[in-house]
Amino acid sequence: MASIPLGIRFLPTVNGEKRNISYRIFILIFTFLCYASYHLSRKPISVVKSVLHHNSCSGIDHDGRVIPVTENSTWCDWAPFDGDNSNSLLGYLDVAFLFSYAVGMFISGHVAERMSLRYFLSAGMIISGFLCALFGLGYFWNIHSLAFFIIVQAAAGFFQSTGWPAVVACVGNWYGKGRRGLIMGIWNSHTSVGNILGSIIPGIFVSYAWGWSFIVPGLIIGGLGILVFLFLVPHPADVGCELPNHQGTDQKQTSINPYPRSAADLSQLESVQTYDDVKQPLLDKTSSRDSLVPRKDNAITLFRAIRIPGVIEFSLCLFFAKLVSYTFLFWLPKYIDKTTPSYGAEKSADLSTLFDVGGIVGGILAGVISDHSGARATTCFIMLALAAPMMYVYNVYGSLTFTTNVVLLMSCGLLVNGPYALITTAVSADLGTHKSLQGNARALATVTAIIDGTGSIGAALGPLLTGLISGTGSDGWNDVFYMLIAANVFAMILLGRLVYKEIRGCRCCSSTS
Repeated sequence: MASIPLGIRFLPTVNGEKRNISYRIFILIFTFLCYASYHLSRKPISVVKSVLHHNSCSGIDHDGRVIPVTENSTWCDWAPFDGDNSNSLLGYLDVAFLFSYAVGMFISGHVAERMSLRYFLSAGMIISGFLCALFGLGYFWNIHSLAFFIIVQAAAGFFQSTGWPAVVACVGNWYGKGRRGLIMGIWNSHTSVGNILGSIIPGIFVSYAWGWSFIVPGLIIGGLGILVFLFLVPHPADVGCELPNHQGTDQKQTSINPYPRSAADLSQLESVQTYDDVKQPLLDKTSSRDSLVPRKDNAITLFRAIRIPGVIEFSLCLFFAKLVSYTFLFWLPKYIDKTTPSYGAEKSADLSTLFDVGGIVGGILAGVISDHSGARATTCFIMLALAAPMMYVYNVYGSLTFTTNVVLLMSCGLLVNGPYALITTAVSADLGTHKSLQGNARALATVTAIIDGTGSIGAALGPLLTGLISGTGSDGWNDVFYMLIAANVFAMILLGRLVYKEIRGCRCCSSTS
């Protein structure tokens, strides 16, 4: 067992039921802040794109000289992004980050199940913070090498992949299945909160020194990484709290520590009358009563995880859902600045946060609906079906007025991020604690990594295609939205079998009642 974190040892001791509640609330808030910082540190590139290549330049250059207004002036651009192929080069930065993130996700899930989540997450956050700041230092060091920026983005993507398997596994360890959709729907708003902060904070610096747009978020995530090392408790057993109910039944879990550290703990374990209900997945059945020891679950293989019912369908669905979501994440400020040049880079960045505000509502709504209906696939299917026409409406009418832009942008965020949030949280946690695993507690990170890793490949593909398509002419952005709508339709189709099974299950239940 991992040792109790140093910071936890200095906190006041809480006993009884309050101990369980206090730790669960603490873990929920702490992991919320941790993953918000991940998104905070990956968002700046979308804000800075508008100043790496301006539509037109005028005013005062970097040396303080007055420059006349000329439509084709490029003094304020940052080489090598000052040419006509700027969108393609910026797309290469996105794909370097996201493909590296996707590859790293599969590796991270494998590693996270085999080492302390506290060490794993802490190291990932500190290194991610360093790499984010390093990208910003390219401004102050006057670096204009495309290779430098691509290498830093690729390395950042790899280490950013440490976050999701670790935080989902940690929250899944502490929370059972009962209200998982609602709890994780609220908790998953960290993605949107991180995106919002990742637009506002870099937006403060983007107009005069874009390097700080990366350095400040890098310092934030790195600082939180140090706190993770000091305070994160990945599993209830680490501090003697009761285990959650992962099967959604009414059976109450014991409040004793199922991983005894001492003879006293073991004595308490043996004296519980209902112990058979708890010890089955945790203790070696062949052990005698005099030599009870915790059974160490083996971390499952990728092949075993893929065979869990629903993993393939939800993974492929997330491939297309995340393609859409990350296209908005990396290109929305640039799109707004292009379609409404009067807003400017800073206002476009601020306006883009409304997509994530809608995403917060969408994630919570999807969680609540799926909890009450028990139909997670159907919930995703309906929201995806509504998102496709909403994106078309936003592209056509979003730039007419500021009010129209606000309303349609929030509506798109709600419908696009709702299914994405549900799949990456409650669905991943459900499948990671699936009954076919027979109580194996070391599958969460692997299953989460498979689902989100597959989705991350789509997340890499979307921004790359957007960079190539958007620069093809006057209809480039229209073609981008057609691509996003098509991706939404494919995501719906991939959920067809699961939706059919859920509807059939509901009919069977209603007929028997």
